[in-house]
Amino acid sequence: MVRMENNSSPNCYSRLLPIFLIGGLIFFFGFSIGSRHGANLYSSEVIGNVDFAPYWKTWNVLNDKFVSGSSTAAVSGQDRVWQSIVGLAKSYDDPYTVFFPPKETKLFEASISGNFEGVGMEIGMRDDIVTVISPLKGTPADRAGMMPGDQIIRIDGESTNQFTVSDAVQRIRGERGTSVILTILREDVDEPLEISIVRDVITMPSIDTELRDDGIFLIQLYNFTGQSQKQFKKALKEFADSGADKLILDLRGNPGGFLDAAVDMTSWFLPKGKVIVSEDFGDPETIHHLRSKGHELPVEDFKMVILIDGGSASASEILAGALSEHGVATLIGEQSFGKGSVQQVVNITSDTSLKVTIARWLTPNGVSISHDGITPDIEVSFDMEDLEAGEDPQLDRAIEFVNEK
Repeated sequence: MVRMENNSSPNCYSRLLPIFLIGGLIFFFGFSIGSRHGANLYSSEVIGNVDFAPYWKTWNVLNDKFVSGSSTAAVSGQDRVWQSIVGLAKSYDDPYTVFFPPKETKLFEASISGNFEGVGMEIGMRDDIVTVISPLKGTPADRAGMMPGDQIIRIDGESTNQFTVSDAVQRIRGERGTSVILTILREDVDEPLEISIVRDVITMPSIDTELRDDGIFLIQLYNFTGQSQKQFKKALKEFADSGADKLILDLRGNPGGFLDAAVDMTSWFLPKGKVIVSEDFGDPETIHHLRSKGHELPVEDFKMVILIDGGSASASEILAGALSEHGVATLIGEQSFGKGSVQQVVNITSDTSLKVTIARWLTPNGVSISHDGITPDIEVSFDMEDLEAGEDPQLDRAIEFVNEK
């Protein structure tokens, strides 16, 4: 699942966090030139230092000679163009750079809206394996027992060995009431597990709050959306009105969301102008610093813990990293996911789109979030035995920490 900013402009560039061009334009340029040359497509035409002759020769050989072994309809010329661009995007060997043909673009836009049919979990690539970042609370994936870090090796019996994130999403998502069988590898479990999940309509949760009897205020944030910003502000007002001076922010299983939401929420805890995160575009001279807006939190002298785990990704890592490095909060739990790259969505045509990685995130101290993620100050594991026993050692340690003098 990914996020993008709402914008009515068909050519908008939307910045993404979670946890999917010129290259495309070059391809279209080559396509138009080749088409105009007609019978001369076999020539060694070089465009922009790229020789498109092998491509056009392959195109025409397939056109002239291919005979399908099945009764399915022939692939249209336009579908071959779309799949060519899919392959072009794959050639960059980045799981988050993906071209979406018309059908996939509709699915992508549905996931952005936060209301769609499927199983309800965030997936990404880790070590070239389709991996669960986090199941969303109360969804079919959550009820079926999917866990952060589960490696999906087969979907309905089909190996995911050569899959991109987009390939996996297309096969896992489906109509309400239908089923999908996921074969997974799970840490500390010797044999692969087969989990059957019945798809349903997915409505994304946002935030929960609780004032405990011991005076600790809990905020559990499930994602970073435009609505999350308003609800987070309301939750902080509840915290202020409660009179509590101990705050636990639970970002476990939070896969991220809007960049603006992450910056806005972090701004409640940092003075105006403090660096929250930096965007590294591959050139030291073009690093862009995103700074706190300096919102006024009506609470002073409170102790704060942030809970993170392997399902905390993207915007969660930005907030946790910033508040940890600025000395505002102590991080407890497990290593975060490590989704530290920036994507933009480009509408290639009115019904196709390209999601492309354009930068990587750095914490205020210049540490890259990608791959390794954020390391908690106090490491506490949470395993299957804890889950089955109804125990939460990470939350227990957080409560113990904020109660320490």
